[in-house]
Amino acid sequence: MATNRGESRSQRTATGRERGSGGSVAAAIREAITSGEFAPEQRLVEADLSARFGVSRSAVRSALLQLTEEGLVEREQNRGARVRAVSLEEAVEICEVRMMLEALCAAKAAERVDEEEAAELRAIGARMERLVAEGNVLGYSEANQLLHRRIRELSGQQTAGAVLERLRAQSVRHQFRLSLQPGRPGVSLPEHLAIIDAIGSHDPDAAERAMRAHLGSVIEALKGAGTPVSNLRV
Repeated sequence: MATNRGESRSQRTATGRERGSGGSVAAAIREAITSGEFAPEQRLVEADLSARFGVSRSAVRSALLQLTEEGLVEREQNRGARVRAVSLEEAVEICEVRMMLEALCAAKAAERVDEEEAAELRAIGARMERLVAEGNVLGYSEANQLLHRRIRELSGQQTAGAVLERLRAQSVRHQFRLSLQPGRPGVSLPEHLAIIDAIGSHDPDAAERAMRAHLGSVIEALKGAGTPVSNLRV
């Protein structure tokens, strides 16, 4: 079936053989939230979402309940659902939890990675270097997300990976805004390259230390940013 070129990515997410399920609608709304298409504190009206994604209001209601449990949506009595705004303080807490889990994943990835996978990580690192040299902040942000995702996958830590994906979705706006700070990619690039080098060298201790150092740097940068969450959008 042909795809309407006017559709957003979140609308396309809701299509396919599972279109009517709450799970696929939740994925579509989640994508709209994490991409910034749905802004913090924006109202999520069941009738509008039903029409937008071509699903029943029951499927939308189920999706919103799921996203409420994930911390992306909040529901208020007599006022319906809206995108939950994550405070800067909460974003810092999320990053502190990420530090523990991502350090574990980096160490496990160093133990498990093969040469082909290590080469893939190095290729991502080389891409990040080129993007920083070109001043391509958006491309660098995407490569950053890809690197962290691949490390989670290579670690084999499925439980930690699931928790991290949920935390990432909640704090993605803060992370994206942070990546736009002048000079920030130049700071984080060597941190990422150190992580890649340690994993590729099969050194779990060094990989754990490098990931902790990187996310510690992120936490300090977030604290220094002091930007209200209502101003943060992807």
